[in-house]
Formats: sequence, structure tokens, C-alpha cells
Amino acid sequence: MTTMFTGTRRGRVAALVGAALLTTLTTTAVGTSSAAAAPPPPQSDPFYQPPSGYESTAPGTVLRSRSVSIAAFGALPQKIQAWQLLYRTTDQKDNPQATVTTVLLPWGARPSATRPLLSYQVAEDSAAPQCAISYQLRQGAGNDNIVAQAEILLINAAVQQGWAVSVPDYEGPRSAYVAGRQAGHATLDGIRAAKNFAPLGLGPQTNIGLWGYSGGALASGWAAELQPGYAPELNIKGVAEGGLPVSPKNVLLGANRGPFAGIAMSGIAGLSHAYPELAEFMDTYLTTEGKAAFAKARTQCNHANAGEFAFKDLFKYFSIPDPLSRPVPQQVLAEVTMGQHNPTAPVFVYHSVNDELVPSADTDAVVKKYCAGGSRVTYQRDILSEHIALVITGAPDALNWLKDRLGGQPVSNGCSTKTVVSSIATPKALATFGIVIVNNLLALLGKPVGPADMI
Repeated sequence: MTTMFTGTRRGRVAALVGAALLTTLTTTAVGTSSAAAAPPPPQSDPFYQPPSGYESTAPGTVLRSRSVSIAAFGALPQKIQAWQLLYRTTDQKDNPQATVTTVLLPWGARPSATRPLLSYQVAEDSAAPQCAISYQLRQGAGNDNIVAQAEILLINAAVQQGWAVSVPDYEGPRSAYVAGRQAGHATLDGIRAAKNFAPLGLGPQTNIGLWGYSGGALASGWAAELQPGYAPELNIKGVAEGGLPVSPKNVLLGANRGPFAGIAMSGIAGLSHAYPELAEFMDTYLTTEGKAAFAKARTQCNHANAGEFAFKDLFKYFSIPDPLSRPVPQQVLAEVTMGQHNPTAPVFVYHSVNDELVPSADTDAVVKKYCAGGSRVTYQRDILSEHIALVITGAPDALNWLKDRLGGQPVSNGCSTKTVVSSIATPKALATFGIVIVNNLLALLGKPVGPADMI
């Protein structure tokens, strides 16, 4: 017992120290982000507009590309090779759509057909176009979506492995937050686009991984479910999903009137962008105050909505009691609930037992469903974390698991579930965490991102 407590305390101290060091640099970055000229946001940037006739191209077709400069928190330039690809994908209603992914290579790396590819899905969690990660990663973008911007630290950790990385705008041009099929399609087609992009030099049998937490896990999880039918040619070796929001309805009910009510507000707004019938329902039944509130939520990113709508009762914005009991919301929420298909790629799921935003019972249930259907799932339940803490403390195990999969190490058939005191309280996780922290501090200070033999 003493050993377990000591390891757990050491892990928590390491997480706090690392977070403090990174906060010092990122606070400086936030204070200076306005110094660089801001690029035009997606709604004003012609690059995001697809060419005429793109609808007839195959999903994953690269429609346009450009090289870009990446900056952490809009201010700290990252020495990393980066391009943006506009590509054809498919929306929630199975209609053609175009969106953007940012693809990355280690500094100094040459194209390679044997290089693994990781698709990293950030938690955009917003219903406004300027919140897209393709914009938020650029120099001078400001800090409207600083929560998503912070995930550059995990993106850099992936590039540091020598991998190519795709970071898709999986919500698409309409910022359809919570639209699962849309997110899954855009993630898979972003992988196709990366494979089709000659400067990366990826091969037809490139080993592919996916990773995301919270909103990013929603996209990763839907991609894993849809891949056998939508993109069976992709050689996906593993999918890591943390803080998995299986049931948006249950997240909404739990968040309402609490500190995360603003995230639920963004989710409803995002779904109204994907479902015209929901937008019409809201236009019919929202009060005047409710219409003004949702109009504002559609213009703001995650942390602004989280602050403005915290502890609000969102149902009071409607003129009818219990709006979720009506047929249109019921149908929409049923369609965006996970567990409709079984992943064939191996899956690593990590979730806090005490998650205050995303119910762990829903994740328990979908894992059981996957396993009953023959999926290969490694499920790790964490006791000492909560939703936000596990982003940090769960990342080392997710990264190590992906390294094994992309390195060619297979997983056993079947499923395994374990409950741990703290994911970070193992020597391997702590060592990985320390390496990630050091490499990110160096990257934030201007050191090239990538393995030493490539820079």
C-alpha cells in the first residue's frame, strides 16, 4: 500500500510540475499572441472554399494545398514541416463536403513510404468556424480556442516519434460539433488526403493510428466505428480514445445547470448546423432570450461559451417543457449516440471513473457492446483523475500504446479491462511524461520538433 501511494503521489506531483512549467511559457505566449498579424479566419479565407465540381471527386481527394507556419498558442513558432490540405469528405447527411486538415512532418524529415501516420483529433468543442484547429494552429491566430490550442503539446509528442500527423477540421465548414458521422468521415478522409499528398510520401500500406480525448475521442471513436464500411482500405493499427462521450444526450443532461453547461450549449448549436430539422425545431420553440443566447453561442469558441453559460438551465431557453422528449431531438440524439458499429481496429479506451462531464457508465456499456461483437478493446479505468486531469495523466499510456501498435506489435484477440489508481503512477508512464514535457519545453523555446536523427 505504501508503494502504491508513493507512486501515485509521485505521478501527481510530476503532472503538476510539468503543467506549471508549461503554463509559464504558454502564459507568455498568450500575452504576446497579438504581436503577429492575424491570418484571415476560415469564413474569410478563399482557401477553404472548394472548387466548382468537387462533389464528383472521391472522398479523400486533395482539392488544394499550401504550406503554413505553425505556432503554439498563436505566438510561439514551431520548427515543424506543415501543410494544409483542402479535401473532399462526406457530411452527417452523407452529402459531399470539403474540409481542411493540417499535416505535419518532423523538421528535416524526408518523404518516406514506411513512416507511420497518426490522425490526431483535438477537442474543438465549438460551433464557430474560427475555432477550427487549422486556424488555431497558425501564427497570429489569437487564443479564441486556447483549449484546443493546448493540444499542440500532444501533437508535438506524436511528431517527436518520427510520425507524420494529420490534424483534421472534422467538424467541417459548418462547425457541426457533436455530429458523429460527419466527424468520423472527415477524420478518415483526412487520412486518405494525407496518404494522397505527395510531399509526405506515405505508402499504400502505411501503418495508421488515431488519437483523441473528449471531443477528439468522439471523432476518433466514430472513425473507428465507421472505418470498416467507409474506408476499409486504411491500414489502421490502433485507435486511442480518452474521456469518450458515448451519449451526447447524457452529457447534455449532466452538464445542464452545472459548470460545463456552456459546452452543452455549443453541442446543441453544433448539431443544429448538421441537422436542418433541429435548426427549424429550435427556431420554432426557442424563446426570444433563447434565440439570442444560441446566436451568440454560434459565434464563440469553447472557453467563451463555458464562461458565459456556466450554471445556466438550457431548457429554460425553450418555450416548451422537456424539449428532449419531442421527436426531432430524440431522433437526432439517437443518431449521434455511439455503439452503432463495431470497430475492427484495436482500440485503447481510457476513462476516469469519476468523470464529472462524460459518464463512465456509458463508456463501460459501449466497451461491453464492442467486446460482445468481437472487437479488440483494452480498457483502462482511472480512479484518481477527473475529466480534465486525465487529459494529462492518461496521455503517456495512450502514446505508449500507439507506439506499440504503429511499431508493428500486435494486440491479443479479445478484450481486457482494468481499474488503476492513477494512469501516470507507473515507471513507464512517468518516464514518457518526463520526455514529453522536456521535448515540449524545448519546442516552445524554438528547438526543431522531431527525432534527433532527423534534425
